[in-house]
Amino acid sequence: MTTTLDARNLSLKNVRQLFKFEEQLNNSFTPLLSLESLTEFEQQELLQIQNIFRSYYSEGKISEGQIKFLFLAPLMKLAGFYRTNIQITLEENIAEISVEDEDRIIKGRMDILAVNQTEGRTTNTPFWILVIEAKNSSLNAFDGLPQLLSYAYQGIEQQSSVWGLTTNGMDYQFVYIQQGNPPIYQLLPKLDITRVESSIELLQVLKAISQIISGKLDIL
Repeated sequence: MTTTLDARNLSLKNVRQLFKFEEQLNNSFTPLLSLESLTEFEQQELLQIQNIFRSYYSEGKISEGQIKFLFLAPLMKLAGFYRTNIQITLEENIAEISVEDEDRIIKGRMDILAVNQTEGRTTNTPFWILVIEAKNSSLNAFDGLPQLLSYAYQGIEQQSSVWGLTTNGMDYQFVYIQQGNPPIYQLLPKLDITRVESSIELLQVLKAISQIISGKLDIL
C-alpha cells in the first residue's frame, strides 16, 4: 500500500533517510559563486529594505505574504531576477515525488521558483525558495530545510545541481544541492538581513545566482 507524506511534516532525519542525502558544511560562498561588489545604488536600496524589516519586526508577527512581498521581491528585483529569460513562479504545487525502493509518495508546495527560460521553453529550475511564517523569528530559517530538500530533490533528477533558500525574513539559509550517489547538500553560512556585512553578502549571493540562472555566469 502506498503512503502519501506531506513534506511539511518531515524531519531532517526523515529526509536524509528517504533520499540518502549526505550533508556537507561550507564556510564560504566563494568556492561556488563569484561575488561582486555592490554599487552605491544597490547599497541604498538594501538599506531601505533593512529599515522596512526592522519596522515590521518591531511590531511583532511578520506573515509569509509580507516576507515575500516586502523583502524577497525587492531583494530579487535588486539582484537581477526580473529578466525576460528568468521565469518566476509563486506557490507552485510540486509533482508527486516517489521515493526509490519505498511505497511512499511526497507532496507539497514551493513558495517561489526561479526558472531558466530559453525561447519560451523552461530548461531547468536552478533556484527554489521556501518561506517560513514566523513570529519574532521564533522559527529558525533552518527549520525549513527538510521541506526544501524534499522539493529540490526532484530538481536534481533533471540537472546536476540546484540552489535553495529557506528564510523567515530575517535569516537566510542557502543550500547547494548536487546530484550524486549519494546526493549531497552543502549548507552555506546563514545570513542575517539586519546586520550590515551579512546583508551585503546576502544581496551579493542573490546577484550571483541570478547571473547563473540567466546564463551570464557558470558555477565556479
